[in-house]
Amino acid sequence: MKDGRINSIQSMGTLDGPGVRFVVFTQGCNLRCGCCHNPDTWNMADGKTCSSTELVEKALRYREYFASEGGVTVSGGEPLLQPEFVSDFFKLCHENGLNTCLDTSGSLLNDTIKELLNHTDRVLLDIKYTTNEQYSKYVGCSLDAPLSFLKYLNERKIPVTLRQVIIPTLNDNEGNIIRLKRIASEHRCVDNIELLPFKKICQVKYDSLGIEFPFASLPQPTPESINHLNTLLKDKSLEI
Repeated sequence: MKDGRINSIQSMGTLDGPGVRFVVFTQGCNLRCGCCHNPDTWNMADGKTCSSTELVEKALRYREYFASEGGVTVSGGEPLLQPEFVSDFFKLCHENGLNTCLDTSGSLLNDTIKELLNHTDRVLLDIKYTTNEQYSKYVGCSLDAPLSFLKYLNERKIPVTLRQVIIPTLNDNEGNIIRLKRIASEHRCVDNIELLPFKKICQVKYDSLGIEFPFASLPQPTPESINHLNTLLKDKSLEI
C-alpha cells in the first residue's frame, strides 16, 4: 500500500478516457502552463493524503457503471510526480479487473515511471503545442520531453490518445494541425486525437488563490473554429 497526495475525485467522469471513469486528480505539478485549468493542484503540500487501497475501494463502488469501456483515470496536476503511488493504485485496479488510464503532460520519464507504465492500459498525452518556442514560453519545458515520452510509449505499444487544448491566436491554425498530425503519424501507438476548447471558467480559481491567470485576455474558441480544425484533422489530403 502506498500513500499519495490527491486534490479531488470525480466518481463518474466521461471526458477523461473511454467510457465512464473514476477520475483521480493528483496534487502537485512541475509545469506552469499558461492555460492551466487547475492551479489549485500545483503545490504538492496542499491536497489530502490517500492510500492506494482506499482509492481502489472507492473506485470499485462504481464498477457496475464502467461496462467494457470504462475504468479509472489518474490525472492531475501531474501524476508522474507520484509514480510509486499511481503504480500501486493501478496494480490494485488490474487485480480487480479495472481498466487503467494515465492523463499526463509526458514531461518526465525515469525507471519508476516506466514501472508505472507496466500497469497502464492507455495514456492520454497532452501535446500542448507543436513548436519548441511555444513550449518554452507557455509551458516550462521543451517539446522534446513529451516527444521522448511518446517515443517510449510507442516502443512499448501502449495505446495513446493525443490531446491538445485549442487556444485562439496560439495554436488554432492549420500549421499546428499539420504538425500534430505528423507527430501522430510517426507513432503507431496513437489511435486517437482530441482537440479540446480553451475555457476560462478556471478564472475563479486563480482569483481565489490570488494568482494572475496568464491567458485571461485570450478569447475562447468558437464551436465553428473547433469543427473546422477537426475537419482539417480528418482531411487525409492535408499535407503532413
